[in-house]
Amino acid sequence: MILGSGSDVGKSVMAAGLCRIFRQEGIRVAPFKAQNMALNSFITPEGGEMGRAQVVQAQAAGLAPHVDMNPILLKPSSEVGSQVIVHGQVYGNFSAQEYYRHKPRLVRKVMESYRRLREAYELIILEGAGSAVELNLKKNDLVNLQMAKKAGAAVLLVADIDRGGVFAATIGSFHLLTRGERRLLAGFIINKFRGDPELFKEGERIIETRTGRPVLGVVPYAPDLVLPEEDSVALGRKHCPGDWSAASCLRIGVVRLPHISNYTDFDPLEQEPGVSLRYLDHRQGLDGVDLLILPGTKNSISDLIYLKESGLFPQIQAYAQNGGCLVGICGGYQILGLEIQDPLGVEGPPRTEPGLGLLPVITIMAGAKTTTQVQARTPGGAGPLIEAYEIHMGETRSRGEGQAALEIISRNGRPVSVGDGWVSPDRRVWGTYLHGLFDNDEFRRKFLAAITRSQGQAEESAPALSFRDFQEAQLDRLADLMRQHLDMARIRALMRA
Repeated sequence: MILGSGSDVGKSVMAAGLCRIFRQEGIRVAPFKAQNMALNSFITPEGGEMGRAQVVQAQAAGLAPHVDMNPILLKPSSEVGSQVIVHGQVYGNFSAQEYYRHKPRLVRKVMESYRRLREAYELIILEGAGSAVELNLKKNDLVNLQMAKKAGAAVLLVADIDRGGVFAATIGSFHLLTRGERRLLAGFIINKFRGDPELFKEGERIIETRTGRPVLGVVPYAPDLVLPEEDSVALGRKHCPGDWSAASCLRIGVVRLPHISNYTDFDPLEQEPGVSLRYLDHRQGLDGVDLLILPGTKNSISDLIYLKESGLFPQIQAYAQNGGCLVGICGGYQILGLEIQDPLGVEGPPRTEPGLGLLPVITIMAGAKTTTQVQARTPGGAGPLIEAYEIHMGETRSRGEGQAALEIISRNGRPVSVGDGWVSPDRRVWGTYLHGLFDNDEFRRKFLAAITRSQGQAEESAPALSFRDFQEAQLDRLADLMRQHLDMARIRALMRA
């Protein structure tokens, strides 16, 4: 089991790397995280929703993602409440105190998933959440040391040396463990080290002397390693590929909404040659943006109000009126419309909020949550086959000119013929409910070519990017890095203990 000294220290990445290493060694390995809190999620082939980090780990292990790998997903919808997803389906919306009252039943659900994985695979790589020693949350823990105990797992604790305080993070965490918990701790991994690792040899000895546990590796900081991130906390360190000022560069701006979700939708765009993608908020203007994207959001009405209060609302309207190209994905599509109605209080108090008015559509937040894998095409059957997925509440209806953006021809493997999204008559503004569009190489290339032409820019030839191959190469790089810097012999010995 991989636990952490805090949030965002590299637990998910370490778990993915171990999944890839053991898969390469011919071991049937699977990832598992009992409870995940994230707004980047994915829909499995069965139509279940799960955290994106375990999807990446499943890919590293060579597996199709399954909700048993992440039986509980928490999607924050306000400062104090979350939508709770259990075994891929909506279980309810709860405050923390309400959620804790469900713990006995949730523990049973978690253990059902874990036992199924344990029966099907030789090795399970478990991942914890946040800090392993949050003392005020310990009595309600079902993802960290309590899960390690139930699984009988050897625990490796990851600490991020780049953020500073690595001795407090490691030695301090050790001394906050109970005697029984310390018996589970097999060692430490120091992550994101910069410089000559020989300079930290004394540091390793200090940690080992103070805890009686070995440092099983010092993994270097690898800023050029690109893997999908779990949540918006990572947006602050997103790199900006390409030169925003270059005349030949296609500049894509993604509005950084407060409740942004599934921004992994745009990872493929970041890797395209000649594209510079940046996340923009109210502090940056929209000057020079060739394409503006409104991303998914867990709370469309709240983020629509943010656009108004921050001053971005009129800026986006002016951008569109001056000929700018806009795309709305999921919640961003809803925001582009005439209004969002929430008569049942799905996202808060019942209310109706006027939208940007850039697409003639109205959204009503009601009904069951849509979670499907789909295949789609552009209307009329032209263009490449698109594989994507839907995650949304509510229904959006057209009230004016334009046409559906896409035609869904399959949902969860069943043939259908359903329009999705909407496109303005001049085709400069369009929205869709489909996530994962830009993972489709042919669609992405044709889409970017059309934007380039609309800006009057010359199309430049570049090697075609296979985003799937790119992801696989990144996972192989991660495995190579970890194999080089971890004591894999001692980690393998823990598996046999």
